[in-house]
Amino acid sequence: MGHRFPATALLSACALLLAACGKETPQNQQALPPEVAVITAQSQTVPMTRELVGRLAPTRQAQVRARVAGVVLKRAYTEGTDVAQGQTLFQIDPAPLQATLHAREAALARAQADATNAALTAKRLRGLSGKGLISAQDLDTALAAERSSAAAVKQAQADVESARLDLGYATVTAPIAGHAGRALVTEGALVGQGEATELATIEQIDPLYVNFSQSAAELQTLQDSSGTGAARVEVLLQNGTPYAQPGTLDFSDLAVDPGTGAVSLRAVLPNPDQRLLPGMFVQLRLTMGQIEHAFRLPQAAVARDDRGAYALVVDKAGKVAQRRLQTHGMTETDWIVTGELADGDQVIVEGLQKVQAGAAAKAVPAAQPAAQPAAQP
Repeated sequence: MGHRFPATALLSACALLLAACGKETPQNQQALPPEVAVITAQSQTVPMTRELVGRLAPTRQAQVRARVAGVVLKRAYTEGTDVAQGQTLFQIDPAPLQATLHAREAALARAQADATNAALTAKRLRGLSGKGLISAQDLDTALAAERSSAAAVKQAQADVESARLDLGYATVTAPIAGHAGRALVTEGALVGQGEATELATIEQIDPLYVNFSQSAAELQTLQDSSGTGAARVEVLLQNGTPYAQPGTLDFSDLAVDPGTGAVSLRAVLPNPDQRLLPGMFVQLRLTMGQIEHAFRLPQAAVARDDRGAYALVVDKAGKVAQRRLQTHGMTETDWIVTGELADGDQVIVEGLQKVQAGAAAKAVPAAQPAAQPAAQP
């Protein structure tokens, strides 16, 4: 009679056999390299920009003042309009000034008559003196009278010229071309009594100045990293779009403000449509040249140690390598860098914590955003 194994023993044996078949030895196990997301480095020309806040100011400003005393007869311009240089703005009553001029002209005529008589007397006495008919003292007195009367003529001529200038100042003209503001006096106002009364203000607003400041350290960084190209200023409108007319940097202060640590800068901005007005605060983008053969890397791709900034790349052999970088500022999303990177390098942007230099890694393309944001320094 054959032996029969219990059913439970048979089931246990099958389970042990299956477990033994499914278990691998450590020698057969092989670790797969970690996956990292990469982007392909591509060099480009990158402008060095910073966004700042500035205030607009007129390039020329003149205060129109009364240079003679009198009563304003009329305003000869339309407030808030452009005026030409030399255009009549106000008329001050010229009658008193005209009368003063006539009096000065009369005084000049009298002085000239006196000078003529003195000259004739001196001439006659010179002849008599040669014949010994008059004393030397009488001749000296006649010559002194001639010289005094000639000086009186010059004084009278100067008085006439002064009166003629005052009469001309009764017509108040624009000293510069520009935008004339509201009148500060009305017809019938008495002006110029003891002071040069301000009548109006003229501002030249095409072009405009843009006054702003930049920290000394940041300005030095921009200048050191600017590479090639001229400095340029773009004003951003309320909707964020650049103003159609870019400006140029024309002034930089020679000293740093000790209170703020900033340097005062100024740019000239064309304003042909007079869309921008003095006194407005604007957001501006300062471009201090550009860097050739630079790279824009996502912020997550750049790491730092005690030696500075670096990025990790996956080389053609599938190994992780370190590339030393020099940073030149950043945008909202990217670092602007130069250094040991080369076109085509596979830069790791995700999974940096999984790898280290010299280790193997599997590079997979990083997911691209739906739309690249505009560079905002």
